[in-house]
Amino acid sequence: MLTEKVLITVKTYPVLSETYDELVCTAGLREDGSWIRLYPIQFRQIEDYEKKYKKWEWIEIEVEKNKSDHRVESFRPIKQDSIKVLKRIGTEQGWYERKKLILENSTIYRDLSELIQKNKEGLLSLATFSPVKILDLVVEEIEREWDKSKIELLKAKLLQGDLFNKEKKPFKIVDKLPYKFSYKIEDVNGKESKMMIEDWELGALYWKSYNKYKDEQIAIEKVKEKYLTNFLAKNDIYLFLGTTKLWDKRAPNPFVIIGVFYPPKEYQKSLF
Repeated sequence: MLTEKVLITVKTYPVLSETYDELVCTAGLREDGSWIRLYPIQFRQIEDYEKKYKKWEWIEIEVEKNKSDHRVESFRPIKQDSIKVLKRIGTEQGWYERKKLILENSTIYRDLSELIQKNKEGLLSLATFSPVKILDLVVEEIEREWDKSKIELLKAKLLQGDLFNKEKKPFKIVDKLPYKFSYKIEDVNGKESKMMIEDWELGALYWKSYNKYKDEQIAIEKVKEKYLTNFLAKNDIYLFLGTTKLWDKRAPNPFVIIGVFYPPKEYQKSLF
């Protein structure tokens, strides 16, 4: 058993799991800049508010190597109630402290082929990537409902749980995103790639916009406005990449975007 201190930089949009109900992929950096994946975590079922960590918070958590997950950075939380939230890293001074932790204390990749090769060799499945260009934000409609078999299994498990724990609060399954959002990017060698964005922030923005305007196209435009127009004009973009367990070391490009780091651009002050 290990006690790890982790700066949470990644929380993906929740997915349904036949084994663990609903899961959020959580990852972050240790103090030495190395990556760690915390999996599985049933984040929305953590009832103690003080243990519901946010992105950019340091936490302490008891973990062990996840033997069912071959990815080198994957560790299993021994108990979700072992989480201790320590300190939040804010955005003061143009994100100074966040940029120092990410850009100076960890490795930044610019060559996607290098990353893919390192993954095939089993050396990494998490990384920070700096694209030379972001060419587009691609939006594709997908299945609007969760897999029915997973829903029925989850309902049965929740019902069984209620029989033994009358005080447990009812759990509402998260709404499935009806669209897939992907960045089309170019790396330092001019290689173009399209990678899906699984960041929880993007999903939350879509649903916040949809609930406000009751219009899917407006919600899509609000996502594009932030992740494409505003980011390209005002922010430097770094992508937190991770592989899925299924396609790790197997797919031609096993990486998806599990988080976006977008510190404000530094503009040189005029001398005149």
